[in-house]
Amino acid sequence: MRFAESRVVPPVCNSVGVPAAIEVSGLKRSYGDLLAVNGISFAIEQGSCTALLGPNGAGKTTTVEILEGYRHRDGGDVTVLGTDPAKGDRSWRQRLGIVPQNCADLLELTVGECVTHFASLYPAPRGPEAVLELVGLVEKAGSRVSTLSGGQRRRLDVALGIVGNPELVFLDEPTTGFDPEARRAFWQLVGALKAEGATILLTTHYMEEADALADRAIVVNHGVVVADAPPRALGERADDLAVVKWIEAGAAVTRDTTTPTALIAELHARLGGELEGLEVRRPTLEDVYLRLVGEAEA
Repeated sequence: MRFAESRVVPPVCNSVGVPAAIEVSGLKRSYGDLLAVNGISFAIEQGSCTALLGPNGAGKTTTVEILEGYRHRDGGDVTVLGTDPAKGDRSWRQRLGIVPQNCADLLELTVGECVTHFASLYPAPRGPEAVLELVGLVEKAGSRVSTLSGGQRRRLDVALGIVGNPELVFLDEPTTGFDPEARRAFWQLVGALKAEGATILLTTHYMEEADALADRAIVVNHGVVVADAPPRALGERADDLAVVKWIEAGAAVTRDTTTPTALIAELHARLGGELEGLEVRRPTLEDVYLRLVGEAEA
């Protein structure tokens, strides 16, 4: 297969001089009369983990597929690792790791054979055994892919996405079908990839996952960016009121406050001892996300 020659451009840097692994400006893509992506712009630093969030049909998958070089764009400028993905060659693709929503498996091969085969396609891959250990499939190395459960097959998808030791990893709903224990183990894997210097672009519907993994969250809806900030600051989350609940004189009391620590200190001084039924709750990322998406719908 012939690949078009890649067009290498100087890396974009942010205000502190960190090169951008991904640079998107005015990205557009239509399907007939449907404008799926309508002028999206953002840049992603090397070595960071960014969560791209949004409801189904928001334009997330189209955006990611354009960045991966699998779908053409109608307008805008895009560079990924210094290259226009529409012109990415073999050497550029070898620097990427891709875990799509639906991955076609070689069903009659064993898990070990699959990972070993994919490793052979890259110039400097991870060891297949090490990859199987990272994704928790060592015990399934001799099993045919067709015998795996849904969650195990998803782990294999992740293994095939990282075996090439990529600089940039695209994770599209990577923990779908994982049980809570497997999801937490995967989070540790993402942390290890980041520690090694990999850049990660994650799409997920699990807000807890985005909160735990992402340095930054970009929320898109109807093809436009509606918010872009670290998860703890998204939608002015850090400034939102905290809800403090406690029981006083046998009755439940609830108060909204911007200073929960001061309120609890005042309650302790006034009531003395332990505060019965004390709860402090700040808005979760899911709360903020639903608000942002709801505002975009209004």
